[in-house]
This record gives sequence, structure tokens and C-alpha cells, in this order.
Amino acid sequence: MAEKIRSELLSFLVPDAAPLRVLVVESLEYLPQLRKMFPKSELHALAAECDPADIPTGVHWQELDYVTTPLPYERKYFDYIISDLALENVDNPQDIAAGFSLFLKDTGALLTSFRNIRHWSVLQNLMDGHYYSIVSRLYARAEFEKLLYASFYKSVRCQAQQRKAPPGMIDRLVTAGFENHDDDLEAEFYLIRADRSMPELSLIKSMYTSEQRRCIVRLLHRIEYDVVRVESTRSLWDEVTRLNIFPAYLAALIHETVVHTERFYRALFACSQGHDVYIQKLLHESAAESIDPVQQELYLSLQRECTHEE
Repeated sequence: MAEKIRSELLSFLVPDAAPLRVLVVESLEYLPQLRKMFPKSELHALAAECDPADIPTGVHWQELDYVTTPLPYERKYFDYIISDLALENVDNPQDIAAGFSLFLKDTGALLTSFRNIRHWSVLQNLMDGHYYSIVSRLYARAEFEKLLYASFYKSVRCQAQQRKAPPGMIDRLVTAGFENHDDDLEAEFYLIRADRSMPELSLIKSMYTSEQRRCIVRLLHRIEYDVVRVESTRSLWDEVTRLNIFPAYLAALIHETVVHTERFYRALFACSQGHDVYIQKLLHESAAESIDPVQQELYLSLQRECTHEE
């Protein structure tokens, strides 16, 4: 008989005093622990059926079936949406997953889970001629990850909850032709954290407003593609000064935004407007963070060229 999932999605989170916004969908048992972990957070909860006595004081809650009813929240409102097995009993899992993503901030994440169709207990039942998940949708890990990436999430992390097989069962399955990558034949559930942004971009996105980032990115592209380059570069330096943008931040944003790195930096050299030292720091940070030897050498070469020109 299948086990009930152990509620451990909060293992993906670190306690924080920031005023976060968190939505819990159906998995109301997380609410007391969330209140302790995030004492200044704005907690929301919804469930198709719930007893008000189960809702801690201060939680904004309502009865609502998330499968059939649109969520009544602002877009990009939440830091986290938390819901165990959220895609197990839905006909349109990608629509639900993508729908959740609309209500997450650019730095937000969906915490969910799924039952592994490759678990030995499911395969044993199939070999015995039984399949008990008639109204449920079971997934393999690769399938679930593909679904989330197709639903506008940029980073997916998995953590297995295992239930060990009886002696000899795994050998029997392997002999029958089932591969056992990372012991997934004994992973009954997978806990999932799906982020709207890649980890290296989350900090970048959290430090300035979306309007400020959009302005900077637009200027970077204009410099890269030589669109009124002098004016665009002057505007970039104005923004660097006004927002006090430190080199490590801008270097990371350039790395994630600019395609033609060498062309961009040469354009920046030509319109440095007294920011030569700042450009050297950009290149130094980029070289230090680069894991690609070819890319690292490009940054170092540009840095030497910039130093020589100065």
C-alpha cells in the first residue's frame, strides 16, 4: 500500500525575517511552521474545503478549488507558492503549473511534489495486473521536470523521499529491464522546488526594481548593437551613478544579457567617459566568476587592453 507523503517541502526554505508573501494551496498543515519560519510574512491559504479552526490567526484564507477556479490574486505577488501533489489530480497539469507561475515574483518559487510512477510498489502492482491510480496522474522525474520547464520555470530542484523495497525486488526489476538511476526505483515521492529565475539571476533581480533592471538591460542591448551608442553609453553611466550600481552586479547582468561580449566591451571602451577603472573592475569580476577557460581568457585580454589604453 502506498505511503502518504511526508510534509517536508519547507526543507527547501531558510527562516527569514523579511516580509515575504506566501500562498499555501490545500497543504494547510504547513501554516504553523511557516508562521514560525517567517514571522513577518503575509500568509495566504486556500482549499476547496477547510475548517476555520485549522487556520492560524493572521492567515488570509478562503475556500476555493484551484483546479477549476482562477486564483484571485495579483500577478507576480508571491515569493512562494506551496502545495504538495498539486498536479496529481488535474486534467491539465501544465496549465495549472504555468498558472501558478503567473502569481510568483521573478525571484519566486513553486514548492510541490509528485508520486513517482517508477517506484517499485507501482511497478510491482503493474506486474501483478493492478493499477490503483485511476483518478491520479503519476509522473517520472524526467517527465515532471520537462513539464515545469515548459511552464516557465527556469530552475528545478528535486529531493527524493524513499521507501525501501523488499529484499530482491530491485534486482528483479533490473533483470526485467528497468534502469535504476540514482536509486529512483525506491523513490516513492519527489519534493520539488521550481524557481522562476536561475539561481544566479535571483540576486540580481532582487536588488533593483523591475523597471530599473529593464532600463539597464535596454541600454546594454543598445550599446551592444550600436544603437545611438554614445547617448546610450552616457545614459548607462548616469544610471550606474544614480543607482550606485557596484561592478559585481553590473558584470553579472552583462554576463546574463549580452551575447556579443567582445563587441560590447570594445564599444564601452570607446565611450568610457572617465569610467576606465570601473570597466576594469567589470572585467576583473567577470574573469573571476567565469568557469569557461576561453571566456575567462577573453575577459583577461580585454582587461589588459583596457589597462594599456588607459
